[in-house]
Formats: sequence, structure tokens, C-alpha cells
Amino acid sequence: MNRTIVIIGGVAGGASAAARLRRLGENDRIIMYERGEHISFANCGLPYYIGETIASRDKLLIQSPQAMNDRFRIDVRTLNEVTAIDRAAKKVIARNVVTGDIHEQAYDIVILSPGARPIVPDIPGLSDAESVFTLRSIPDTDKIKAHVDSIKPKHATIIGGGFIGIEMAENLRHRGLEVTVIERNPQVLGPLDPEMAKIVEQHLALKGVAMVFNDAVAELVDRGRTIRLASGSQFVTDMIVLAVGVQPESELARQAGLELGVRGSIRVNEHLQTSDPAIYAVGDAIEVKDRIHGFETVVPLAWGANRQGRLAADHINGKPASYAGAFGTAIVKVFDLTAAVTGNNEKTLKRLGIPYETVHIHPSSHAGYYPGAASISLKLLFDKDSGRILGAQAVGADGADKRIDVIATAMRGGLRADELADLELAYAPPYSSAKDPVNMAGYVASNVMDGLVETMQWHEVDRFVQEGGLLIDVRDEIERELGFIPGSVCMPLNSLRFSLQHIPKDAPLAVSCQVGQRGYAAARLLQQHGFRVRNVDGGYKTYSAMMTSFPVPAVPATPATSSADTDAARPPVLVDACGLQCPGPIMKVYETMQSIAEGERLEIHATDFGFAADIRKWSEKTGHTLESVDTSSGTVKAVVRKGKVTISPPRSDVLPERAEGTTMVVFSGDLDKTIAAFIIASGAAAMGKKVTMFFTFWGLSVLRKEDAPPAAKDGLEKMFGMMLPKGTGQLPISKMNMGGIGAKMIRHVMEKKHVESLESLMQGAIRSGVKLIACTMSMDIMGIKREELIDGIDYAGVASYLGEAEDAAVNLFI
Repeated sequence: MNRTIVIIGGVAGGASAAARLRRLGENDRIIMYERGEHISFANCGLPYYIGETIASRDKLLIQSPQAMNDRFRIDVRTLNEVTAIDRAAKKVIARNVVTGDIHEQAYDIVILSPGARPIVPDIPGLSDAESVFTLRSIPDTDKIKAHVDSIKPKHATIIGGGFIGIEMAENLRHRGLEVTVIERNPQVLGPLDPEMAKIVEQHLALKGVAMVFNDAVAELVDRGRTIRLASGSQFVTDMIVLAVGVQPESELARQAGLELGVRGSIRVNEHLQTSDPAIYAVGDAIEVKDRIHGFETVVPLAWGANRQGRLAADHINGKPASYAGAFGTAIVKVFDLTAAVTGNNEKTLKRLGIPYETVHIHPSSHAGYYPGAASISLKLLFDKDSGRILGAQAVGADGADKRIDVIATAMRGGLRADELADLELAYAPPYSSAKDPVNMAGYVASNVMDGLVETMQWHEVDRFVQEGGLLIDVRDEIERELGFIPGSVCMPLNSLRFSLQHIPKDAPLAVSCQVGQRGYAAARLLQQHGFRVRNVDGGYKTYSAMMTSFPVPAVPATPATSSADTDAARPPVLVDACGLQCPGPIMKVYETMQSIAEGERLEIHATDFGFAADIRKWSEKTGHTLESVDTSSGTVKAVVRKGKVTISPPRSDVLPERAEGTTMVVFSGDLDKTIAAFIIASGAAAMGKKVTMFFTFWGLSVLRKEDAPPAAKDGLEKMFGMMLPKGTGQLPISKMNMGGIGAKMIRHVMEKKHVESLESLMQGAIRSGVKLIACTMSMDIMGIKREELIDGIDYAGVASYLGEAEDAAVNLFI
């Protein structure tokens, strides 16, 4: 077989086709035309060369023309642009871009791999603007890097918040530039749904990237130095990067009379043949099918181009080869986060009118007790009736890529959403959990498919409350201190069974927690007691991502320096809270803050990803200054200065100061309830609240010494003394105590999960100023003497407790 195969365009699709063609047909004459200098380069790596993460330009060059010829005997003609295809004569016309010489080349088969070109919007003043760039090729990269290296601009504006725009934002920030992203849509990274994109936007803001949404560039003036927006605002910049998207390079195909598809792409059949069977097309220029629902689309991604090039070569050589479409699996690095997608998003499903279910989970990337575990926000979309997986999205500091890859593979294999729970995935503490996040998504999906729970999405919550629905927050009180859904009522899960009589059965009812897990347990409990209830999917974490505002100035302001920020400033005090769970990190911050002077700083390291939000809220409430928060490699690093840097003058219209104390009656002598009491008390104290704990009746057991000296007692008092637990070490748990085995199990799990013991919590509470009061009336009834109780507590009656309660905003009975 001696065919002449002409490939127009290199890079992923053309180069892959050329190499596969040679491996399948040694006698074919293969000619590749490329109008640029390079036939195969890593265009996905271009932003990272500009940002100097990739140090060597040569590493971007995958295959040279000479190496291609030496290994595969392919006639590579760089700097030659094919200007026309004469289908009747079966020849192409090409022009040397350097000399201008024209030549013709006969063909038997053509493979079009022209790629896509950056969209250049029609902006008044753009033609006169200087320092405006696009990024698609090696020459584009060279221009941007040379400009940054030589001109040393201070500020860059990126028009477009897609994948390339966000990658450029990161890499220009790495080079020290201030960066503003202008996006005409309400979010960055269009393939993500808004609540997932919001996580990325908050991280971008944390890294100093300014974002302007729902706006567009109306005009460039002063040769591009000043940008005027459609909203009327304007600002000055030093350089502009156009990243508004790409458009298929289909002009050659159009001129040849080939059929075009959506967005001007080249239409192909399943074998990648155009409307002319002798002409194939691959890569960013072609129309493909959405693999899930079959609609026509364009997916300009590297995997598809490589795969299509190989399949086209296979079909040319008589192999059964077809391209069934694309899931659109994609991933992007955003500073310390990774965002990944596969399949359809909610916006697409709504546009198509396709019914679907959604679940959000927020697991850790690997076992929480192993250092470095980071939170992953994972969203799964599926059909409730068939279980068909429709799409997934993940955002996290570690492990998002692996989970989306697994789900994309499951989709390719036709697995149902509930079957994700049955995937046997590799587990060891540094890499995953015994129930991988993908398994967990499968479990949640199966609960929905089996009708065990009805969910409520984040965007439904506010209307539900406004229309009179009862929303029960089943988290502990301390968690609400760091944020809660407005209108919700707190009924902690552990006490929910004892509050059923207070919940109206005829009212619309929903439950929420932090991430949805406790909410599911609460929903199941309530359903089995006759309530109809919905669980807020993804909990407060998903809801708050959309409801939390963050600064998005048009031009990021450079932080003002003070004398404390100079080189002579005292280094911050290091607080290592790694491995601690909430409220452990906040408690460590609070305790250390008491020992430093006004104006000094703490640098706190924590592996609990939620600490990034907690420390911000804590600083606001306690009057300290949060100077920075970083989330490198899943570890939160925060710097807090004691006290406020600036104090606003008092306003005449402020409301009277409300009560801020917390009081609680500890009536129970159960280990689990006592632990909960001290966690809440410690958290409230860490928030700067005055906390009083009033121990009465069985609760007095918590305060007993294990080695108390003998005390003079009558017969009844001795009997009480023998029946009551002697100190915290003998406390039972409220359910499944099993003769003390249950309590030992709880303590073992707490130690394994790095949760402080009850004894440690008590000492920490006392150090934090929590007042422990033993009820003298109950002591008298129970025959408990003062010498039997631990040191550092007060003794009082009910009146004293009521006096404290009167000044408290929160009063609990445990």
C-alpha cells in the first residue's frame, strides 16, 4: 500500500495521527504541514513557563521535526501553511510563510488538525492598545514572558475567567504582579456549578487576585493603559491578557466546502471523517458528541485530540475504530487548590430539561489522623431512577484529581451512582480512607435512590425558611458560633430524641448540619418518628460557600505596612494545631493569645481545612486582627495579631450591647454528655464569652476526685457514695455502656482521632476561665463533701446560677 497521507497541523492530534500511521503502515508517504515552527509542544504547560514553575523552555517541546523524521520517516514541513484543499483534484496548496513560495501536493487522504485560535473580542481601542496578549502557542508564550521579564509590569488584567485565564492569574501572581480578572459571567470556571466555583473564587481572593463579575470591557484608552468597564468603572493596568475562549480553526474546511457544525466547528462522523470521506478531522476544530446525552458540542481538550488522532489513523488502516464522544473531563490547578470536572453540570442539565439528583459531600483526602489530610468538596449528579451518573465536580487541596478520574472511569464503564460504593479502591492512611470519598458519594447517592432521605439544595434553603419552614440545625452550639443558616433553630443531634415533643408534625421540616452526615442521621431519626423531613445537602459548608461574601476590588490594594511589619518586627509565636479537630485549633489559639502582649502575632498551623473559615470568624468576634490565611498543601497557616490594628469610632445608632455569656446546667453524669458540655464551654470561652457550668445531682460525679480522702458520712450518704461514679474515669456513656466497655471504646476512638480527653478538656476549660460551680443543695442531698471534689471549683446555690444565667445569651441544660 503506497498512499500519500497529508496531515495539516501538528501538536496533539496531528502528531499522534502521524506516529500511529507510521506504526501501522511502513510504506505510506506521510507529509505533515505546520505553519508554525513547532509540530508538537505542551501547550497546557505554557502558563507555567511564564510563571517560572517550568524553568526551561525546551521542556515544552515534545517532538522536533528532525526527530519526527528520524524516528518515523515523516516529511515534516514547518513554516508552511496550507491555504486551500482542491478536493476534485485531490491536492493541497501550501505557502511558505517565510519565502512566500507556493507549491502543490497531491494526496490520497487528508487529516485536518488545525486546532483552535483565541477569540479576540471587538473592543473599542483594542487595535491601538499596547501590551495586549493572547496565549495559544510558543511564540505567544515568548512574547508574554519577555514582556514580564524586561518591562516588569506591576499590574495585569486578564479578560476571561476560564481555565487559561485562571492559570495565567496564578502564574502572574507568582511573578509578583497584581492581577485583576474580568469575567462577564457571574463566576469563574464555567464548567463548575456556582457553589463549587465559589470555593475557587474565595481561594483566589485569599491569594490576592481581584475579580470583577457580570461586567465587560467597554473600551481601552491611553493605548490600553486604562480599562473602562460597561458598568462605568475604570482602572489603570500595565498589561492585558485576552482569555475569553477559543474558536475552531475551520476556515480551510469551509473554503473546501466541508460541512460545518456548532460554533463553526468541522462536522465529522463517528470515524472522524468529514463530509468528504477522504478527509478526516481531529482535535480542537471538530464537532463531537456529548457522551452522556448525545448533543453536538466542542471540547477543545488535549486528551480528545490525542485519542482522535490515533483513532483516525486506525480507521484509515482498516481497523474498527470510532469516537463515541466526550465527557469533557478537565482539571485545573488554582494556587493550592485543584478543581476537576467530568460529565454534565447542573447548568447543562437544566438547559436540556433533564431530571437529576445532586449530592454534595466534604470528606478528607485521606485518613484524618494522618498528617496533611485536606478537605475535598465533591459533587455528584445522577439520575435517581436509573442511577446513571451524569457528572461530577471536585475542589480540594489534595485528592480531587483521583476522585474525578475514578468517577469518569465509572461513567465510561456504565456503573450506577450507587455502585460507586462497591468500588474496591486502594487504601492506606497517607492516601485515602477505608471509605474513599468516591465510596462515600456512592453511599449518599444510594440513600437518595432508595428513598431513605429527601434532600434540599443550598439555593432552596432561604426560601424554605422565609415561607415558614422549620429548619433544625443539629450541630452543637459551639459550631453555630462560627456561622449558621439564618432562621434555623439549634437542636444538637445527641439530644434530638429528647426534643421530639417540641417539633410540630404538621410544619414543613428540614434539618442541616456541617456537611450533611449528621443531618442524614437526624432525618432518618425524625422520619421513623412520623415526621416528613428533608436534609440540606452538603450542610452548612455548601450553603455558606455561596452566602459568604469576600472582597473583590477592581484593583487589589497593596497592604499598608506598619512598624510591626518591618524587618525588625518580632517573629510570630508558632502554634502547632495540626491533627486537632474543631474546636481544638481555636482553643489552642485562645490559650496562647492570653500569654502574649497586645500587638504581638501568632502563626497557627492546622490540618483541619475548616479552620481557615473558623479563624476568620473568631478573629472578628474576639477583636483580633487576622493578617493572613494560607492553605498550602492542605495545611492552613494563619497569622493573627492580638488586638485590632484600627478601631472605628463609635456610632450613635448602634444597638445596646447584647448579653454574650453562656451558662449551662450539667445534670447528667454520662461521659458522652459531659464531653459535649466541655467542648461547648471551651468553644464559648475561646470566643471571649463568660462561661459558667453549674453541676447538680448526677453531674456532681464529674467533679469527684478518684483518690478523695475518707469523709465522715452517715449510712445513706455512704450508699450514695458507692453508687455514684468516683470521678471522670468511672463515668458511663448514655447508650450502649455495656458495663463500662462502651466508655472505654469512646475514649479509645477519641485518642485515635486526636480528640482531647475529657480530663484534658476540663483542665483547658478551667485555664480558659470557665467557672465550675458545684450546687451545694445537691451536694447536701447526695451526701457529697467538699473534700471529695476537685480543686479550682466554686460552691454556690441556685440563686448564684440564676444570676449568671440572667446575663447569658445562651443557657443549656445537659
